[in-house]
Amino acid sequence: MPRPSQRTRSRRRVKVRTPGGRVVVHYRPRKPGHARCAICGRPLHGVPRLRPVELRKLAKTEKRPERPYGGYICPRCLARLYREAIRSSITLS
Repeated sequence: MPRPSQRTRSRRRVKVRTPGGRVVVHYRPRKPGHARCAICGRPLHGVPRLRPVELRKLAKTEKRPERPYGGYICPRCLARLYREAIRSSITLS
């Protein structure tokens, strides 16, 4: 019987084989959901699904893509914002 703090479905059950050959159940936290685009809501590629404790151990370049608004908006929305910015800056006289 697991300890009372582990008796919850918010933790996932992982079967682990011990060096002695037994299979025991370990209780690990579930992975968080995918990071999503702030504009369209699509899942972002290049952003790992990790808990904040594990995310802190990664290098800066492993946490999000190396581009403007990387890890915040998707490349499709970024391209659309660039197009809109260029079109609005050009004025016909």
